[in-house]
Amino acid sequence: MGAVWNTEVGVNLWFQALGQWLRVPMEVLTVLGSQLLLVPLLCLVFWSVDARTGARGLVLLTGSALVNGVLKVAFHGARPYWLDTRVRPMSEESSFGIPSGHVQTSVVAWGNLAAGRARPWAWWAAAILVAVVAVTRLYLGVHFLSDVLAGLAAGGLLLWAALRYEGAAVRRWRRRPLGAQIGLAFALAAVPAALAAAWQRLVFPGWAPPPQWAGPVPPDVAQHSLLTAFTAGGGLFGVLAGLSVLAARGWYSAAGTTRARAARFVIGIAVLLPLFIAVEHLPHMGGAIDAAARFAGAAAVALWGALGAPELFVRTGLAGRPGTERGGPGTPARPLP
Repeated sequence: MGAVWNTEVGVNLWFQALGQWLRVPMEVLTVLGSQLLLVPLLCLVFWSVDARTGARGLVLLTGSALVNGVLKVAFHGARPYWLDTRVRPMSEESSFGIPSGHVQTSVVAWGNLAAGRARPWAWWAAAILVAVVAVTRLYLGVHFLSDVLAGLAAGGLLLWAALRYEGAAVRRWRRRPLGAQIGLAFALAAVPAALAAAWQRLVFPGWAPPPQWAGPVPPDVAQHSLLTAFTAGGGLFGVLAGLSVLAARGWYSAAGTTRARAARFVIGIAVLLPLFIAVEHLPHMGGAIDAAARFAGAAAVALWGALGAPELFVRTGLAGRPGTERGGPGTPARPLP
């Protein structure tokens, strides 16, 4: 890949030559592909707008993050400013490069929301947002063009598979006992992360940045990339397990008054964001303990979003099960006509 990257650096340099004045707008726009924006946004959709679209989005987001984390570990790819000191690091990243996580995340998140609207303008809007995120990653010097294309391909494949096979996959999943669903969720989340750890140990033992990487490579980038994969795995497990239990209890309806919908989001996000930040700042204890802590912490965050918050809303009268509607806090449920 070294020869390809050396050629692709020219793309980054071309974008950065457009001027330093673009830095702040690009830093703002790149958030469109960040989990810090998209996790709360998809929780808003799940809790307060459309439970099916939101649930599918949360599964896609966490599943995509796991796939991305595993691929980063598999390839151990450079970032432009690590390779070539001519590229200005306008945003610092501490994991490997390929594929672009921001681009892959934006494809599955914005594409899922477009699918929920099922309108041509929604798909065009999603495509524009993804393109904007891709350009920001090139300008900021954190991804090569091949990283961006790989993120587009991975995100597009995951989105297509979810939209194509969602119905059949959900029916097969629901036919299993709840315990089997939770066990399968754990396997789908933990096994890829464990395989990534084994791959790194066997293929890249004692990895160090190659001499030709002339830029500032962050310390412990291999370990940080692996922890990112375990964090994503924990998130996927929490979402799948939480949604499975929620379905067994009768599922959840995002319908309701504007006041009830707003209250759900405020309450839910007031718990979710501190948990999210706490996981990002877990103390480092070394090796497998760090990986297990990240997995468990992310699972707790996801369980709140997928199960804890919806159940709280139902029990407090802020929401109901499908087939009932709520007028707001304290209003009893009644069957829909």
